[in-house]
Amino acid sequence: MTPQPGSAGDVLTLISAGSATTRSDLARLTGLARSTISQRVDALIERGLVEETESGESTGGRPPRQLRLHTEKHAFAGVDLGATHCRMSLMDISGNVLAECEDALHIGEGPDNVLAHVDQRLDHLLGQAGRPRKALRALGIGVPGPVEFATGRPNNPPIMPGWNDYPVPDYFEGVEVLVDNDVNVMALGEHRNAYAGTSHLLFVKVGTGIGCGIMAEGKLHRGAQGSAGDIGHIRVSGHDDAGCRCGNSACLEAVAGGAAIARRLTELGLPAESGGDVVALVQSGNTQALRLVREAGRLIGEVLASLVNFFNPEVIVIGGALSRVHEHLLAGIRETVYRRSLPLATNHLSITPSRTGINAAALGAGILAIEHYLSPDNINRIVNA
Repeated sequence: MTPQPGSAGDVLTLISAGSATTRSDLARLTGLARSTISQRVDALIERGLVEETESGESTGGRPPRQLRLHTEKHAFAGVDLGATHCRMSLMDISGNVLAECEDALHIGEGPDNVLAHVDQRLDHLLGQAGRPRKALRALGIGVPGPVEFATGRPNNPPIMPGWNDYPVPDYFEGVEVLVDNDVNVMALGEHRNAYAGTSHLLFVKVGTGIGCGIMAEGKLHRGAQGSAGDIGHIRVSGHDDAGCRCGNSACLEAVAGGAAIARRLTELGLPAESGGDVVALVQSGNTQALRLVREAGRLIGEVLASLVNFFNPEVIVIGGALSRVHEHLLAGIRETVYRRSLPLATNHLSITPSRTGINAAALGAGILAIEHYLSPDNINRIVNA
């Protein structure tokens, strides 16, 4: 039989999830004595994690005191580092956004320059929110490349020169830092903000490259070393002449990513350098760009059809730069997925554009930091320190 939850971390989990709002709720849900619950709650209040108010409605007698997370003493930050941008969100312990910013920033400037910019902007956001630096408890960072999640070190990221094996968490003093691949934090941000009731979700980022974040049973699935979901380097047939930055050929992103489409448009006499240029051409009604984006959707759909048969998700969310022309991209994806996947796997499958849009990664990185900080093991460590 599974033991009843009872540590301070477990108690805080019930409070933060809204499952328990009073000490009586906690006693009922955990089976612990009221004296034990009082010890746990008092310890959480003493460390500024929980507060108790007189706002409960009485059913006769003294109104119950309400428990909730203490949002004023804590701050968390989510950082989305892209190839040419830095988006940041400062949040309270409940995940509410306190302040945010977006800057042009080239990841190729190297870790020292990029992380110095992040550190400076952290102070700016904290100042906007009226929080001291010591209130910052944890920091989540999403980067556009493979990451060994256990150490927070990028691993041979192709568009991040100078970042390989760089100890990103060590750059920031006095705060816990979690680093993950950008599409993983996008998947987390999308799931928690738009699909919290969905157990199995795939988030597909279609930008310069192509990647996939996997939510299984409501949790991020990273695989053994953190490289799960790297669908951009799955081989697609009929494109042996398409060389990829990974050194192989015929990879999905080499034929269907934003950079690949831009290159093909340039060859057709329509100068384009990036996925953003492709989007602009599509939005202007250019028929060649429309055709290539739909073709790219079909190729992506071929890979996703295999994933649908293998993983059986409830929802596939399409994000990234090219999702801004999602009506054309999704048309190609849906056409292939529904034709190539098993009927049982697609019976209730939804393929949809991202609801969190460009904020998915920053929000997800912040949620990654909050959920780590609020994990029972971490709270027990704090309370018992």
